[in-house]
Amino acid sequence: MSEFVSTTSSAATGDVPGIELPVDFNAATWFIDRHLQEGRAGNTAIIDDAGSYTYGDLATRMNRAGNALASLGLQQEMRFAMCMLDTVDFPAVFWGGIKAGLVPIAVNTLLTSDHYDYILRDSRARALVVSEPLLERFKPVLGRQQALEHVIVVGRDGQGHPLLSDLTAKAPQELEAADTRRDDIAFWLYSSGSTGDPKGVKHLHRNLVATAELYGKGVLGIREEDSVYSAAKLFFAYGLGNGMSFPFAVGATGVYLAGRPTPDAVMDVMARHQPTIFCGVPTLYAAILGSIDENTRSSDRLRVCISAGEALPENIGNRWQERFGVEILDGIGSTEMLHIFLSNWPGKVCYGTSGTPVPGYQAKLVEQDGREVGTGEIGELLISGPSAAESYCNQREKSLDTFMGRWTRTGDKYLRDEDGYYHYCGRTDDMFKSGGNWVSPFEVESAIVAHDKVLEAAVISHVDDGGNLKPKAYVVVTQGVEPSDTLAEELQSFVKDRIEVWKYPRWIEFLDSLPKTATGKIQRFKLREMDQGK
Repeated sequence: MSEFVSTTSSAATGDVPGIELPVDFNAATWFIDRHLQEGRAGNTAIIDDAGSYTYGDLATRMNRAGNALASLGLQQEMRFAMCMLDTVDFPAVFWGGIKAGLVPIAVNTLLTSDHYDYILRDSRARALVVSEPLLERFKPVLGRQQALEHVIVVGRDGQGHPLLSDLTAKAPQELEAADTRRDDIAFWLYSSGSTGDPKGVKHLHRNLVATAELYGKGVLGIREEDSVYSAAKLFFAYGLGNGMSFPFAVGATGVYLAGRPTPDAVMDVMARHQPTIFCGVPTLYAAILGSIDENTRSSDRLRVCISAGEALPENIGNRWQERFGVEILDGIGSTEMLHIFLSNWPGKVCYGTSGTPVPGYQAKLVEQDGREVGTGEIGELLISGPSAAESYCNQREKSLDTFMGRWTRTGDKYLRDEDGYYHYCGRTDDMFKSGGNWVSPFEVESAIVAHDKVLEAAVISHVDDGGNLKPKAYVVVTQGVEPSDTLAEELQSFVKDRIEVWKYPRWIEFLDSLPKTATGKIQRFKLREMDQGK
């Protein structure tokens, strides 16, 4: 396998400024093995619920996992699914598969049996590596799979299936990297399904390096002494970058929590492990602020926070920074682009915006006909950059519609202000016109959540008696607050004082919780379905 070198030119690849990747390239050697060669074998790579592990430990676990998968008869370019909790076993299996030339498919741990059936059939995965607590949801569908040959359980009771620990204990601890190339498919992720069925997104070996270099180093300034705690899980693109590719790019530490990232659990991890970088989603930041008291501790070493998944309301960003003294760098990324491509920067945060393009990425806003819109006008966001996925699995038409040469369609509506900051307006499917004017659901939602009695809000369009579209809000109140007609009227007046009066929600419905994907994205299409069913 050829060596990689640092460079000030991207001419060799044309894609990853600062790094020259050879044609023959295996991402596992860059993210894991390189640290052993460069003297960082003793650095702490991972802290999980069970303990801590050095890069030397991780390399051995990776090699054993890759050899164990190969011992089952899996050959280069074969796919295997992994539905695993955030522990040291996740990166061992993920990077072990990549090093062996296999294609891991990281799967959401919170899906239904029907979704798992769909993903296994769609991907034709030859093996499944699954954490023991998650096996129950796979049992009803395992017998339907024609391609699936092996089920490996991570835990103590395989329930008739082999245990990962038994397989790796017998496997050699040395593994030669497969003869892969930088443009080979390295892994798949399934999109979060915020607008329907998940789609299999195919990423290349080089894509991992691109996001680590351009966002991890370029924006976060991540360095060897950092430790990163991502409440967003490893199975999806945002968490995979935060918890693995960014820290592993520089020999830093990833902090993992296997359980649900409740506000209490998150703050406990922050206090115990003292990360320097925290990665969350807007709903979690809001929930933490709504549940803590003056005695709640964070990490004394915390230097930066990031947010993605949904746009961060200005009010939440300001309150967090005031409470903890640390900025939140809000940005936008996607499974298709692997990580964040628009971001706020340390010391240059403009809350209420997604920031500016990450160096190495280009952005443009266009009308439906492809015409670029001007400053202050709303258009659909297109992104060009080195981490774009190759295509969707078995979705030719959607691939053609999304991956347009060097440009990738995001499905998000934005406007760019005179200072170059990008303001999120909503998903293309969520935007609507009222009285001939565009309504940004996010703008209305941000105005609502600025009220101290509101925890979360989601806005959709609703048809009034005259057949016109008007905003309707679904609201989750803070703990101890009772929903009422009086509160609804109070919120309507509150919004009228903050944005154009015609944008205020004509109807407000209170819910105990909003429908979301496992990555924290609000599923407004489910609210629309619920509204239409009434």
